[in-house]
Amino acid sequence: MDEKEAARAAVREFLTTRRARVTPADTGLPPQGTRRRVKGLRREEVALLAGVSPEYYVRLERGQATGPSAGVVDAVAGVLRLDDDERAHLDRLLAALTPAARKRSRGAAKNSVTPGIRVLLDSMDHLPAVVFNGRFDILAVNTLGRALLAPVYDLPGRTNSARFLFLDEPGARDLFPEWDRITADTVAMLRIEAGRHPDDPDLTELIGELATRSTEFRTRWATNDVRTPRAGAKTFRHPLIGEITLPYETLRIDAVSSQILSVYTPQPGTPEADAIRLLASWNADNQRTNNPTAGNAAETPRTTISGGKV
Repeated sequence: MDEKEAARAAVREFLTTRRARVTPADTGLPPQGTRRRVKGLRREEVALLAGVSPEYYVRLERGQATGPSAGVVDAVAGVLRLDDDERAHLDRLLAALTPAARKRSRGAAKNSVTPGIRVLLDSMDHLPAVVFNGRFDILAVNTLGRALLAPVYDLPGRTNSARFLFLDEPGARDLFPEWDRITADTVAMLRIEAGRHPDDPDLTELIGELATRSTEFRTRWATNDVRTPRAGAKTFRHPLIGEITLPYETLRIDAVSSQILSVYTPQPGTPEADAIRLLASWNADNQRTNNPTAGNAAETPRTTISGGKV
């Protein structure tokens, strides 16, 4: 499949899955019998509600419409009840139909962080912090982040949290009690990355590996759900500190390369903050045991640079 056909397929698959979520009853359309051959709205029903011809909507869904106006896209997005993430994703998919946009989208997520980011990570010696790219490769992590995510590093191959979630499912379910929610969010964010960088060979390789080896991934990928990274909370069942729910903040480092700094931020004086301090103490003791000739923590490197592959 060439680039243009791939871009058309992405539009078609996304709009088809969004259309399948909306029923005629949701939109106020009268029932039209019980023998409907499609799940959700028909194409002609979307066209009617959006105020465009059925022929034009068919071309739009097939990725064959030339430069749809913002008003038309707004109308279709309203009918399909797209949220902000989905609307932005649709805009990217439609833009990718043009040769100029496809050329701009070429490129891959970077596999390294700047020296300044490494300094920033080392300065956060009391908070776990990790840098991901859009493929969920772990590019760099501070000492506490490495201790918190230690099981992720046990999986051979690319140090990538999506690979851990789907290719070491028993270990991932042990570490993340909310595995279903986390995997759904991860796949939805990978969909965003695929829309931004459809020609990234490492991303294509990752998606192919996960789709081949994980039925759970294939099922979630087929939904075409999308989600941008944002702040939240994540529950861990950690082998050293037990079950703990940590709030986190996400900061975009580089919009072009999709790098995200994720910092876990328990409030001072809470049991969660105490647990992180305990993790830091155990980690420092372990480092001294394994490297008795080393000096204090300030004298040894603290940032782990993972790179895209290990």
